Amino acid sequence: MLKKLNLSNRLTFLLKCLLLSYLLTTGLLLLLALLLYRFDLTEKVVSACIVGIYILVTFLAGFLAGKREGSRKFLWGLLLGGLYFLILIVISLIVNQGMREVTGNFFTVLILCCGSGMLGGMLS
Repeated sequence: MLKKLNLSNRLTFLLKCLLLSYLLTTGLLLLLALLLYRFDLTEKVVSACIVGIYILVTFLAGFLAGKREGSRKFLWGLLLGGLYFLILIVISLIVNQGMREVTGNFFTVLILCCGSGMLGGMLS
């Protein structure tokens, strides 16, 4: 019973971290949209900011998970980065209605999300 409760608490915490990371992503993307509207940013700058948002958010999620778990921190950060990426891909597939728009930066974003989540876990 104790192991089930511990697993339930871990799962709840991971879901809270994912929810927080997506809320933070939403806020930062809205801020980026405001900056795009206000300063007429180029596509290159916007793309770099989006990648920066992915890195920052998954780093923070990995940091929080590593701080709470205490052992094997890098694995918890990697897990959160991977889950963040998985949800990101599912949302992209639903919005774009196919794989052709997603495949361009698929592995780059996967490595960035998992790597920054893992780094956040290690540095916690």
